[in-house]
Amino acid sequence: MTLAFNPEPLVLQSFPSDEGWPFAKYLGACGRVVAVNYVGEELWSFYNAPWEKRVDLARQLMDIAEQLTNNDFEFALYLLDVSFDNFAVGPRDGKVIVVDAENVLVADKRLIKQNKPENYDVWYESRFEECDREACLSFSKDSLCSRVTVDHNYYAVCQNLLSRYATWRGTTGGLLHDPPAHIAKDGQLEALLDECTKPKKRYGRFQAAKELREYLTHSSSNITQP
Repeated sequence: MTLAFNPEPLVLQSFPSDEGWPFAKYLGACGRVVAVNYVGEELWSFYNAPWEKRVDLARQLMDIAEQLTNNDFEFALYLLDVSFDNFAVGPRDGKVIVVDAENVLVADKRLIKQNKPENYDVWYESRFEECDREACLSFSKDSLCSRVTVDHNYYAVCQNLLSRYATWRGTTGGLLHDPPAHIAKDGQLEALLDECTKPKKRYGRFQAAKELREYLTHSSSNITQP
């Protein structure tokens, strides 16, 4: 029944925050209602935060995308509903947490490798979808459950949260909108975001996501240095 109506309690208990997973802490459930700890303000509240803060939040989002895609447990957790109100930021530690785990697809990579369905070892590229709706995502559940290497989480975070394609509450432009003049002039950040969202090269999103994480990590380190 839980799996059919609301699998969120199972996700939160199977991948607990106490073990380093980026989810809210599960407190209990009654029927379809799930109780979790209060994390903090939703991500949208930081849309117009100082550039330095937004860079740090973007870095954490890309780290979450990587952790849920590749981890030692070989479970891939694909976020199927990615929007600004499904993430929150801790008021003390500034840590980004997934606060809505209802729409998460869990794929067992070990089982996929064992069963070897057709094309299981062919890298899966998510198809970019340009639309005028909020939280747009294009995905195939069958493909997510039958491929070992998938770029879905990178695509979801880049398109719906970080890039110029992101649309939320009537506002167009992602968390990294309006960068400082020297960054905008350089063009590297915009190019990485575009390739991560709407890649021009085959498997381009995988490489762009890796380079974007490195770029944001480097930028965060430079910002926080005294």
